[in-house]
Amino acid sequence: MNHTSFSLAKAGLVDPALASVDWRHSPLGAVEDWPPALRIAVSMLMSSSFPKCLCWGPDLTMIYNSAFVPILGGKHPCLGKSFRDIWAEAWDEIGPIADKAMAGEATFIEDFPLVTERNGHPEKAYFTFCYSPVRDEMGVVRGMLDTVVETTDKVKAQMQAELRNRELVHRTRNAYALVSALVGQTHRHSATLEEAQAKVQGRLSSLNRALDLLSVRGADTASISEIVEKALEPFRLDPQSFSISGPAAEASGDQATTLALALHELATNATKYGSLSTPEGRVAIEWTVEHVAGAKTLQFDWIESDGPIVPDSATQGFGSFLVRQALPTEFSGIVTLDFPPSGARMRLTGTLSDRA
Repeated sequence: MNHTSFSLAKAGLVDPALASVDWRHSPLGAVEDWPPALRIAVSMLMSSSFPKCLCWGPDLTMIYNSAFVPILGGKHPCLGKSFRDIWAEAWDEIGPIADKAMAGEATFIEDFPLVTERNGHPEKAYFTFCYSPVRDEMGVVRGMLDTVVETTDKVKAQMQAELRNRELVHRTRNAYALVSALVGQTHRHSATLEEAQAKVQGRLSSLNRALDLLSVRGADTASISEIVEKALEPFRLDPQSFSISGPAAEASGDQATTLALALHELATNATKYGSLSTPEGRVAIEWTVEHVAGAKTLQFDWIESDGPIVPDSATQGFGSFLVRQALPTEFSGIVTLDFPPSGARMRLTGTLSDRA
């Protein structure tokens, strides 16, 4: 038996993960020198089946159980490392909470959003957790205990339910404005009333097909190119208005629904206020897909040009909810939405679901 295993056994802390670390070279020092409070806290931690991470001392040296490994993702193994260093990308958000725990005040938070880099790329995730102070036999705070569960799937499900409910209300309110815009543009580009009538009928039918696509539930996957083509079909009054380019890629059913709805909103706003409100206006839609650390990373761009200046207020309400909240959550990523003089720009950076 090696020195480390013997020391762990003597301390009552026999655990394969702990035994794999030479603690003598960590801020905690040799196991046989650990104070009673630390030994007891680690023993309780390792016997729990709930995800827990003990952060000890001013360096917040980490000791965590096997249930905590999925929380870490690609950051594991990091036993004996600083909690502050391991979660550096999110420290602006969680650092003050850790400071409160080390000052003796526990904090419990539900569905807390964080952008992490657990798998080699930024991803938005949600966590319910409690940071609790850990005291020694004299009542002095020596560390904190992070008890946590990831709730990303639950939050996504709730957001999808809210999205679908709000979608029904919004479609009714938006239908008149959208149809009016389509009719108005059709008449501006038609030589006769008969021609205009035929175009309006065809475009309303196209709009109905697009809305049918948005209403589909339970589909396993959909290609991004099909999502784009179907969602934008009612708005393509001029074949030159859109340029679309990107590789073959599949999105999950929920991702397809959210992306189609977001494109529908962007195109509606472009028709009302932006590039599609003028004959010269153009919209470029481009996407790329990269394989990073086993994940499929999507970058999706909507770029308007040659239209009027669009105010940020043009995307308030349901459209803002879709683009700024639902879209990054469904794709576990980040969305930027800007309104430079050249035209509205939206960039989604996220991950295509493993279901795709």
